[in-house]
Amino acid sequence: MAKLRIKKSTHALNRSLAGDMSVTGILVIFGIFMAFPMVYSVVQSLKPLNELWMFPPRFYVVNPTFQNFSDLFYLMSTSWVPFSRYIFNTIFISVCGTFGNVMLASFAAYAIAKIKFPGRKTLFSIIVYSLMFNSTVTSITNFLTMSMLGWVDTYLSIIVPAIASPMGLYLMKQFMDTSVPDSVLESARLDGASEWKILWTLVMPMVKPAWMTLIIFSFQGLWNQGASVYIFSEQLKTFPYAISQIMTGGIARAGASAASAVITMIVPIVVFVLSQSQVIQTMSSSGMKD
Repeated sequence: MAKLRIKKSTHALNRSLAGDMSVTGILVIFGIFMAFPMVYSVVQSLKPLNELWMFPPRFYVVNPTFQNFSDLFYLMSTSWVPFSRYIFNTIFISVCGTFGNVMLASFAAYAIAKIKFPGRKTLFSIIVYSLMFNSTVTSITNFLTMSMLGWVDTYLSIIVPAIASPMGLYLMKQFMDTSVPDSVLESARLDGASEWKILWTLVMPMVKPAWMTLIIFSFQGLWNQGASVYIFSEQLKTFPYAISQIMTGGIARAGASAASAVITMIVPIVVFVLSQSQVIQTMSSSGMKD
């Protein structure tokens, strides 16, 4: 009887060929829908002006050209603020904000998840509740705070709020709850390891999928940061803001606008593709507990 039950349960776990084909077909359909906007953006960037304004629009290009990219680079070279400055601002803000967010979220998540201190559950509840508030709701309060600190029209006005994002802390804490056994930490403490050593040598490697996912989300959000209400100086504005100014140039700049959309989305897509396996692993386990 036992052998029969084992054989039955093993057979139940195996999907049929038809089931595998159905799942694959559904995933392919959803994949096409997800990839379509990106493919269409690339197609638009290769269209000459006469094809860009055709109605109804075509989802293919008849006479592909790179003139749109040439026009974009020409407009970038004639800007009174060098485009290299916009690119530097974006890279600096994205890297600093992402690094700070990962570090702060990791430290705070480890303390809340693995160190028992009075009020930690209340503190985490406050963090969860803060996720309900949209940035628009707190914009006036944030501006007043930035003004009092003297951070208006500085990099800090964008970097510091990104570092303190509660979403990263929530993600890291949930992943540590499910992926870091308390027994491993207790063994390390009995061996005389400090909390810092435990965090760097044990916990951080074990939660690599979580902080890789956080890097992707944080970097994408900061890379796409456009015009900010805290930044007034043209020399401190970001690359997406400069691109948006080109896109408001009217019909004559429609081709350059299409090319700029492709350039803007390249970096986030590359970062995501290189780390997509880590994202899937994090999403599948960060919300579950044993």
